[in-house]
Amino acid sequence: MTRTLILLGTLGCTGLILGAYGFQYIGDMPPCAMCWWQRYGHFAGIGFGVLGLILLPRLMAGLAGLGALASGIIAIYHSGVERKIWEGPDTCTSNPVGGLTPEQLLEQIMAAPLVRCDEIPWELFGLSMANYNIAASFVIAALFFAAALRKA
Repeated sequence: MTRTLILLGTLGCTGLILGAYGFQYIGDMPPCAMCWWQRYGHFAGIGFGVLGLILLPRLMAGLAGLGALASGIIAIYHSGVERKIWEGPDTCTSNPVGGLTPEQLLEQIMAAPLVRCDEIPWELFGLSMANYNIAASFVIAALFFAAALRKA
């Protein structure tokens, strides 16, 4: 049963990564910086999940679960930035333009990211990709943690 839970978690992470790349390359929606941050946890989930199928399953499942959990937490932060609940990092959101000289404004425009983190490029039923990633990441983390807590 432990291996089955690890396999399901690993397939879940893989599915989310494939979906993200589908949106990026097929849907022509390049990721913002925070979208990339969310992917890193799933990459860790895939790597540790595959290792968990080979050796030290409980330890690797726990590490994979932490990766999926981290992705979900970052997705919560990203969702708040998208919904303007809190500010995101300056490197990926818009900044106020008041009080800037024309040179500073031009510099800010030229340094602006191509894809902003505070805009929602796609929604389904009022939920963004980051919102869906929250739910999926926590379910996947639960699968990995269930595998890690099972007795050998």
